[in-house]
Amino acid sequence: MTGVLDALGVESAHVVGHDWGAAAGWFIAMFQPGRVKKLVVLSVGHPRAPRTFRQDEMAWYQLFFQFEGIAEATLAHDAWAWLRRFSRGDGDQERYVRDLSRPGALTASLNWYRANLAPRMPGPAPELPPVRVPTLGIWSTNDHYLDGERMEKSAGCVEAPWRYEVIEGASHWIPLDAPGRLNELLLDWLG
Repeated sequence: MTGVLDALGVESAHVVGHDWGAAAGWFIAMFQPGRVKKLVVLSVGHPRAPRTFRQDEMAWYQLFFQFEGIAEATLAHDAWAWLRRFSRGDGDQERYVRDLSRPGALTASLNWYRANLAPRMPGPAPELPPVRVPTLGIWSTNDHYLDGERMEKSAGCVEAPWRYEVIEGASHWIPLDAPGRLNELLLDWLG
């Protein structure tokens, strides 16, 4: 991310990220705080925020995605029936299927999980610096994959102004389900 900022000649920027983009946002805010004016993270709490049992239940699919070949075959089988069922009709399903149908795209997508969430032996959590930039965490009540409690507890990892907002009725795909409310929150926070 800092390479992109450097290439564009941008010293610092507001960072807004959803899902994997939120994870990237947390890390740039921790390790390059001078490059971040304000941070907005959607759905994904801080990596050091305490995991809840509910979150562990919701994240079962992350283990399934580790099975190379099996996960790809299951997701794409029968015109992507498993993916459609897993997505519960949320998001832009036809676009997801179209994008993931491109050669190598599904494996590339699953490799994010394989590289970053591969099973490991329990041990001490890595030391991570606190976030020292103003941070807004947003979670949605119909998110079937991430528990809002973890986002709420992310406050303990931020040593700067922190705000937590819940968008009622939106699925995990907040930008698609509640663009008006999301934009209100962004304009208020970043303004």
